[in-house]
Amino acid sequence: MRRIVALGLMSGTSMDGIDAALIATDAEDVEAFGPTAFRPYSVAERAVLRAALAEAAGLADRDARPGVLAEAERIVTDAHAETVESLLARADVDAGRVTLVGFHGQTVFHAPDRRLTVQIGDGAALARRLGIPVVYDFRAADVAAGGQGAPLVPIFHRALVRAAGLEGDVAVVNIGGVANVTRVGADDSLVAFDTGPGNALIDDLVRERTGAAMDRDGRLSLAGTVQAQTLAELIAHPWFDLPPPKSLDRDAFSRAPVARLSTEDAAATLAAFTAEAIVRAIDLAGGADAIVVCGGGAHNPAILRNLETMGGVPVTTADAHGWSVDFIEAQAFAYLAARHVAGLPISFPETTGCPHPMTGGILVRP
Repeated sequence: MRRIVALGLMSGTSMDGIDAALIATDAEDVEAFGPTAFRPYSVAERAVLRAALAEAAGLADRDARPGVLAEAERIVTDAHAETVESLLARADVDAGRVTLVGFHGQTVFHAPDRRLTVQIGDGAALARRLGIPVVYDFRAADVAAGGQGAPLVPIFHRALVRAAGLEGDVAVVNIGGVANVTRVGADDSLVAFDTGPGNALIDDLVRERTGAAMDRDGRLSLAGTVQAQTLAELIAHPWFDLPPPKSLDRDAFSRAPVARLSTEDAAATLAAFTAEAIVRAIDLAGGADAIVVCGGGAHNPAILRNLETMGGVPVTTADAHGWSVDFIEAQAFAYLAARHVAGLPISFPETTGCPHPMTGGILVRP
């Protein structure tokens, strides 16, 4: 495949906003990173998206948009269009130079055991507004075939590890609302799955207790003390006994065990919970000589400190390798869109549990 310019869009389970990133790729190698942009969801938009999560829990038809889901889909589509338009204008990039947009949409429900995953966002409407072909709905085919539909980023992680020349077994950990790990073996093998909670539990705790959107810079987590008994109760969740591949919905875990703790101790304990779940997952995947962290959790020093202490191997962030802590998933969906057009697989038995390597996504043209 020839070198193309692709623009990736990601709105994660933390629902803080939309990441956008341009890359140049031939669908195998990442040849260059381009400009990036972030558009936060407003308080009102976020409230509609949270209501959509509740509405989506009762869905049986992934294409249905009852109640607030229709409004949420319009908000998601319009906000993504605005993000692209703003990025291209700010970077002085003509839309005609962009070959393709990879549009993840907003996950509102994920239950692969029911062969059901729902990402809202109107790919056709986005393509019409932007005048650029759009690839969207990346997870559906994998889930319909019996896969977990997540994580989808591992093939991009491997491309980054190769380009950086990292040696040994490397665990690339993405900590969003949910956390996941990709173990790139020294032999180029891939193993990947969700590890457990990422930032969602901490974000929800802090929002409930303080009104803030997150534990910025891990200040609350660093100020508290990990409560060992509560941590043991959290990590005893039966999900951790399931073999990989496995994936999670954002709200799979409860904050009830930390309800009686101070805000600082609760945040510290939840940060330790995220880290311990990740370390257990890396061990389950075969171990690693180094851990590279990306996603919002890379900004929480309490999580990073726990990871290094519990894991016993060096922990660095994606930025240290010339990657992007904050935009790696947006870049990944640009890459996955390019792979769709090239007819290359985006999910594998070792990453999602699908029966064979699978392409994914739907291409719509303006």
